[in-house]
Amino acid sequence: MKGTVRFVQGNEACVEGALYAGLKFFAGYPITPSTEIAEHLSLRLPEIGGKFIQMEDEIASMCAIIGASLTGCKVMTATSGPGFSLMQEALGYAIMTEIPCVIVNVQRGGPSTGIPTHVSQGDVNQARWGTHGDHSIVALTASNHQDVFAMTVEAFNISETYRTPVVLLLDEVVGHMRERLVIPEAGEIPIVERLKTSVREGVDYHPYLPREDGRLPMSDFGGVHRDNVTGLYHDMWGFPSDDPSVVHGLIRHLIDKIENQTNYLTRYKEVGVEDADCLLISYGSSARSARHVVENRRRRGERYGLLELQTLWPFPHELVRSKCANARYIIVVEMNTGQVCQTVRLAVDRPERVFLANRIDGEFITPTDIQGMLHLIQGKGL
Repeated sequence: MKGTVRFVQGNEACVEGALYAGLKFFAGYPITPSTEIAEHLSLRLPEIGGKFIQMEDEIASMCAIIGASLTGCKVMTATSGPGFSLMQEALGYAIMTEIPCVIVNVQRGGPSTGIPTHVSQGDVNQARWGTHGDHSIVALTASNHQDVFAMTVEAFNISETYRTPVVLLLDEVVGHMRERLVIPEAGEIPIVERLKTSVREGVDYHPYLPREDGRLPMSDFGGVHRDNVTGLYHDMWGFPSDDPSVVHGLIRHLIDKIENQTNYLTRYKEVGVEDADCLLISYGSSARSARHVVENRRRRGERYGLLELQTLWPFPHELVRSKCANARYIIVVEMNTGQVCQTVRLAVDRPERVFLANRIDGEFITPTDIQGMLHLIQGKGL
């Protein structure tokens, strides 16, 4: 068998994926249920010549990884709901300045302090809309440890390819449960390295001038090129501008470089979708219970299917619309008041067929919970 087999927490699987992807700098502040990510990296990063810093708070953590990324490092921070709230202004800065970075949010119950040791998936819309102003964002998730590893690597690859922050939305159940993880051998999963500028020293350098393929080469800040980094609207040199054509062009670029790649960025898994009369849509740890229901029902000859979303933003509207086209019932399984369910209703042709199976009390949604809600929905003859 190739690779190293480990028995780990989901948070440890995230650490292993980050190191595999080339993480060199982590700054963070302890917060349940993500603290194990910082704890493990405080040991592992120094062993490979990387840097770990425990910051005074989450605002400083986000700002620190932005600075480190500008110098050429692959960077990450990890937090949970309240800390993610504190990071929003600096996250918007990273979006505007197109700085690659990965932010892990291991979700817990909220708002405010909420219920820190219990599970929730209430930060889905915050990941998309938490920062002010028009923008786009990439948010990935996973339901098992092998996928946590893979999606962490994907997060770094996407971040470096598109010069953008990527949010990894895990949850307390995935973060704290333990299961088998196979760590691939080096080179088995492709790794995207940062695209460095080929502009020579002393030649005019345009840090925000895309190539024909849309990618923006970078120069390490403090190196041979001089450039300006600002959260203001800026021109291709990075200097502030209120020229309407520059402003319009930049905001379209920030949105289009993500939204126009939705099909490429979409990651998902499916079970029995082709002939599903009742299609469950889920993500994160909720998808584990949804999969159990689908596999059990299919063994009984019932036409159930599961579409497990691993890319939440940009939302894969075309994929969801096509997969739901022939289903009589569409049940969105999640642990919030319907944040993905609302978006699914916008994506499908007949939103009246979309129903929500959820829990919002800090308890994990079980197959029994889902079965009970299915009986209620189907019993109404809808």
